Amino acid sequence: MKILALLSRVPFPLEKGDKLRAYHQLRVLSQSHEIYLVALSDGDVHPEAVEKLSQFCKEVHIIKIGKASVLWNLFLAFFKGIPMQCGYFYTSKAKRKFDAIVERIKPDHIYCQLVRVVEYVKDLNISKTLDYQDVLSKGMARRRDVAPFYSRPLFAMEYRRLCRYEKKAMSIFDNCTIITAVDRDLIPHDDNKNIHVIPNGVDLEQFANVDTKKEFDLIFAGNMNYAPNIDAAEYLVKQIFPLVLKDFPKAKLVLCGATPSARVRALAADNVIVTGWVDSMAEYYAKSQIFIAPMRLGTGLQNKLLEAMATRLPCITSQLAGRPLEKAEAGKDLLICNSPQDYADAVKMLMTDAEKYRQLSEAGYEFVRLNYNWETTTEKLSEIISETRKK
Repeated sequence: MKILALLSRVPFPLEKGDKLRAYHQLRVLSQSHEIYLVALSDGDVHPEAVEKLSQFCKEVHIIKIGKASVLWNLFLAFFKGIPMQCGYFYTSKAKRKFDAIVERIKPDHIYCQLVRVVEYVKDLNISKTLDYQDVLSKGMARRRDVAPFYSRPLFAMEYRRLCRYEKKAMSIFDNCTIITAVDRDLIPHDDNKNIHVIPNGVDLEQFANVDTKKEFDLIFAGNMNYAPNIDAAEYLVKQIFPLVLKDFPKAKLVLCGATPSARVRALAADNVIVTGWVDSMAEYYAKSQIFIAPMRLGTGLQNKLLEAMATRLPCITSQLAGRPLEKAEAGKDLLICNSPQDYADAVKMLMTDAEKYRQLSEAGYEFVRLNYNWETTTEKLSEIISETRKK
């Protein structure tokens, strides 16, 4: 069948979780369906993006959102009462272009990622599926709670709007999907149990076969311009790592990921390396001894944990980040910590107990191998979409 995918970002390069999920889902779906991709873009597009995506998409359309129109779109969203991030990604010009593509292609099904694009499809009489991915409203609530007092009213307003919008979306789409059952249960709708859980996957071949010399004791990875990752990096460097250095004065920490914010760049020191974009995350995982992700904000499944486990790195994380790994056993597959001292103690144990290090490394790898495979998880999505057509 013809599936038209509508995304709020171009899914290449794969430096963000939503891009990674879309890229691999569309790649696998293309094995049994015709994929037509429409992606919104508010910036420069990677020169290889269209070529890479055309390998499995029959057509690739990138609709530019001009910077000059963003402020106007946000102004309109404020008075429409829709979430500001939905307004950010919506323009009437982009809508006309999208409608023209839909009219020409005549897709059997539309697959949307994130509520940010719902405004484009809410009135179309075509079967459609929404991938919530995670719970944007809950993530906004957590950001509201830690934001400076002067910005809390804005975060509070966005939280309320997202709650209403996430609830409304369930009546617009034939199917809704999400990454974890933990997030599914947080969607503000009485029928949230009807949302299909479609986990992420990981490319084991990419991450499990890198042989290189160890250079770093600890690694934290992710998009370093994303608020939850910025918070985790600061927490790690300012509160956890000093405790680690008391026992291991020569320890090195690497913060690895694209577009580090000024706050993250300011964390760089002799024993704290901030890389920015790297061509191969697998190589940096392989260069490191322990993966640590002290997440305190955000929602959804942390792809960085899956990737680190696939590289046979023992993983230390928070309950917030570990809970979505529903079948993972704390203490066996990964370590869960609640305070700076807990994290430091976990690092010390792994750096001094070779057998525990080996056990955690192997258990984490087996956990990912058995539970997170793009082909398997996306097959469920394909079945959901195909069943919709039969109704």
